[in-house]
Amino acid sequence: MPDGSPAVTGWLLRGKDGRLTAYAPAPGGVLRWTETHPGGPEWTGPELVAPASGLDPRLTVAQGADGYVHLVALRRTTTPAGEARTDVVHAIQYQSGRPVKDWYPLGTPYRDQEKAAKVGHPAAVVDSADNLYVFLRNAGGGLCARGQLSSGKWGNWKDLKGSGSYGAICASTADAGLIEVLAPAERGVMRWRRGPGADEFEQVPDLKLQVANGSVSAQHTGEGRITFFWRESGDGEVRAFREELPAAGLGGASNGPVAVLRTPVDGHDCTLMAQRGPDGRPALAAYPTEAEAAGAVWASTGEVCAGVPALALDARGRVVLAAFGTDGRLRVTRQKTTEPGLALEAWTAV
Repeated sequence: MPDGSPAVTGWLLRGKDGRLTAYAPAPGGVLRWTETHPGGPEWTGPELVAPASGLDPRLTVAQGADGYVHLVALRRTTTPAGEARTDVVHAIQYQSGRPVKDWYPLGTPYRDQEKAAKVGHPAAVVDSADNLYVFLRNAGGGLCARGQLSSGKWGNWKDLKGSGSYGAICASTADAGLIEVLAPAERGVMRWRRGPGADEFEQVPDLKLQVANGSVSAQHTGEGRITFFWRESGDGEVRAFREELPAAGLGGASNGPVAVLRTPVDGHDCTLMAQRGPDGRPALAAYPTEAEAAGAVWASTGEVCAGVPALALDARGRVVLAAFGTDGRLRVTRQKTTEPGLALEAWTAV
């Protein structure tokens, strides 16, 4: 059974061959389920990949246009001399169902292991040039980043400044190399941006609001635009935010992040959201992309789940909603092709 089940949303991905793969942290490594054929319905797994001891039970998964899947996590170990050590580690899968390369230690920004032990869970994105960036809340509550070029060469950790962050950070990317990063902080939400064609990240003005820890997710919703989704502390409702616009409410009061997917529905550009609803079951909503004023209606489906659901498109272009049951089994439902809208098939257990 997944160790605590996914606490993040991007754990269901489609490879270059069209097959979907699901990933979840587990004692001793990562569990992986892979479609037998593009579009399913059969799956293989779970199989234990990327074995390692000392991994924190929060797995970050990122994918670029090349289809490579990057797994990033914190690993806490003890040296032969008895010293506690904390490292960010990275593993990569080049093709669906193929072996995952061994974890590669990226260290932390610190040689002092007391400071290293205070870093937060990493976030990661792959930009439009297939360069991987890993972001880390540092010991002072600011942001550090380390990048890997598509050639495989890693740069050094860079201090992007900031202070007072207390929660999980969220990073997202769009076309032309745009990357944006958000970090909940005591004074609001800190933000960083690397614009199209730029080499360095800049810190941009904070958002003066309080975000529930661990609730931030993001989606590329238009040319050069990223929409962030979160829950404000207090009411637990989903909010959507884009640069220069006030945050817009989308209902769905609950906790944790929402999975987000942009896809046409009946010929209309739509943004889909999935969450673990207040009744513990997966809940799905949709609205016209970047038209938050239209509102969103949430509908529960399936059984009580553990962790956060995930959304993806399969090889036939169908929306796939996946979640882990309380028994640890992967459960999947797909969009019906015989009905308009977002009607879903019966859930199946893998």
